[in-house]
Amino acid sequence: QVQLAESGGGSVQAGGSLRLSCAASMFYYDTNCMGWFRQAPGKEREGVASITTGTGATYYADSVRGRFAISLDKAEKKLYLQVDDLEPEDTALYYCAAKPYCRDGFCSCDGANPRFWIHWGKGTQVTVSS
Repeated sequence: QVQLAESGGGSVQAGGSLRLSCAASMFYYDTNCMGWFRQAPGKEREGVASITTGTGATYYADSVRGRFAISLDKAEKKLYLQVDDLEPEDTALYYCAAKPYCRDGFCSCDGANPRFWIHWGKGTQVTVSS
């Protein structure tokens, strides 16, 4: 089973940037899709950005498109999320996750529904102050 470990979170002022990293123990069938999710206190977990590891196709939540960029280094088995122009509303615990391309009849790497994602890291905290 793949192990995922996030790093790179921190506290920044609005307008700042961070680069989040996720180290995967292995790439295989269950990592055909990899993504970043976040959960703020009192809110549901939401998809931020995801990628199809085979094709490089990417998906972004409307709230972060143009400010966040997901990328993958297969040789290093690492997933990245460059987060720019941060806003206080981006404050959350950010998780790395992975899934097979098809899961419970859902065949896509779109991260809109976290329930289809089966491997999760423990998260890295991002705090943005105004």
